[in-house]
Formats: sequence, structure tokens, C-alpha cells
Amino acid sequence: MSDHYFSAGSEEPFDREPFTAEVWGHELPLASGPGVFSRGHLDHATAVLFRETESPVQGRFLDLGCGYGVIGLAIAAAVPLSSVIGVDVNDRAILLANENAKALGLSGKFIACRAEQVPSDQVFDEIWTNPPIRIGKEALHELLLTWLPRLAPEGRMVSVVGKNLGADSLQRWLGEQGYPTTRLASAKGFRVLETRRA
Repeated sequence: MSDHYFSAGSEEPFDREPFTAEVWGHELPLASGPGVFSRGHLDHATAVLFRETESPVQGRFLDLGCGYGVIGLAIAAAVPLSSVIGVDVNDRAILLANENAKALGLSGKFIACRAEQVPSDQVFDEIWTNPPIRIGKEALHELLLTWLPRLAPEGRMVSVVGKNLGADSLQRWLGEQGYPTTRLASAKGFRVLETRRA
């Protein structure tokens, strides 16, 4: 992944690229743009994540690596009693996620921001993520160990990872860190994993 993805600024004018994702029975008209992940379409991994899961029931959610917000906004749209925070390193993605939330009428349930803007005492019932595997194993492990301790006692993380990108070794590593992880589904070269707070 190029440095451009991590440095795309929200202050520079850019053209929005719209598309519609259908998730858990809801149509989500979304805007993406240059310099963000999966511009103009729903990426294969996230599509598998949605297809192989049912919408959660209620609670406080973290969309980790939210991009322009598709996972968090799908949860906010499908779950009546939900509050969702999306975090990302890409300012343009954060801008688009918040614009998408406003356009969908979900601003009261979803907000995107940088990780350091999340209150330090905030805990989550569930974390949903298509994690940024390509940042490297060490950085990914650090990212996950930053957020997993912020799960509520009965909380869980639901993630989708390509088999060829180390899904099975990540599953083992999470277990070794004290976060039991099971495979919910395997489809089209991807694993959908559920990680529990021990």
C-alpha cells in the first residue's frame, strides 16, 4: 500500500466517487474517493465479512480501520441500539466516513476520528474490522493489542483476513496472547474470525 494512502489529506479538493453497498438488507449509498482504500467499490474481504455474518444486536462498536465507513455505517444502519466509532489514520477517509454518516442520517450513531481522539476510558462491546494487514505483522500486532484490551468483559472482535495474508497464523497468535479466536467462516480465500476477551 502506498504512502499516499496514509497521507491523503482531507483539506485538498477531490472528486467523490459514489457507489451503493447492500448489507444485511440495507442499501447504503456511499461516497469514496482517491487516496482511500477500496475506492468506488466494496472490497472482496469486506463483502465476505458481511455475507458470512449476521448483523449484531446492540451495543458500543468500534470500526477499526474504518476507511470511508462501510462496516461501521452498516452496523449503525442495521442495529437500532448502537453507537459506533470508526478510527483510521487517513484524514480523507475520516472526512468521507463522516460525510457518509450525515448523508445516511446516521451522524447521531456513527462518528469517525483518529485513534487518539477516542476517550481513553471508552470500552466496546464489539470491534469489527478488515484489518490493515499490509502495515506489517509487528505494526498489526501492536494495533490489535492496543484495542483488544478495550473490549468489555464479554466482548468480541469480528475480523476478516485473507488466508494468503496469514489469517491462520494470526488466529494462533491471538490465542497465544490470551484472546481465544475461532473461525466463523471460510470463503473465497478469506477467513472470518471471532476473537473473544478471555
